[in-house]
Amino acid sequence: MSRNLMLTQFHNIFITPKRHLIPFKQDIMGNAELDEAQAGIKVAGRSINNLRYADDTTLMAESEKELNSLLMKVKEESEKAGLKFNIQKTKIMASGPITSWQIDGETMETVTDFILGGSKITADGDCSHEIKKHLLLGRKTVTNLDNILKSRDVTLPTKVCLVKAMVFPLVMYGCESWTLKKAECRRIDAFELWC
Repeated sequence: MSRNLMLTQFHNIFITPKRHLIPFKQDIMGNAELDEAQAGIKVAGRSINNLRYADDTTLMAESEKELNSLLMKVKEESEKAGLKFNIQKTKIMASGPITSWQIDGETMETVTDFILGGSKITADGDCSHEIKKHLLLGRKTVTNLDNILKSRDVTLPTKVCLVKAMVFPLVMYGCESWTLKKAECRRIDAFELWC
């Protein structure tokens, strides 16, 4: 039985200042040769083992052994560059049961969810709460635009442009990470019709 493991570091993977290290971090991640590693989860026939968003990095693997291998590659490349790998900011999440995880004698915190790129990723893959949150934000935005959308002085094409520019991007932000069920698809369709 395959189970996916995710390891993430919140905020900066390396010591501050963050904004000056982001390009440097990309070099380190490239030097770790994660793209060439066989470890990772299979998506459309490809092995994906890391996701990077701004200064956050998420490593993914199907086994503890694979994840440990990826983690050690990143840690070694960081140390070669004179940077300290921050274990306190490193979290681990698994889609199945996991024992405590240690590296260099320090235990990493196990979590059931984390935020990546503004989206909440959960161990069970359920994102109904995330979709509901975005639909609620969209409804609130439409309600705030109510005077404009009901005005006879504003043309229909302008109203459509407003909804497309201000509402839909807010609702769909982070949708790339959503796992959709039929119920969520119906909610999204209903919201679009409501607009």
